Amino acid sequence: MAQITIYIDNNLEEKIKEVAKSTGQSISKYISNAIEQKLNNSWNEDIKNLSGSWSDFPTLEEIRNNTIEIKREEF
Repeated sequence: MAQITIYIDNNLEEKIKEVAKSTGQSISKYISNAIEQKLNNSWNEDIKNLSGSWSDFPTLEEIRNNTIEIKREEF
């Protein structure tokens, strides 16, 4: 496992310590997870393959045609 040295200001360090403690993680684990989430911001292939798999889901046009106009409350 690699080790990296980073420099952060004292306020950021305190925030990281608080959040890591509140989540029950070590500071190292919390930072590692945060970086991983930031770098892996794409959808999983299994999730992408679900697109269009619900054949009975209404189209946008069907949803818009089934709306009821309601008088809005005056300010």
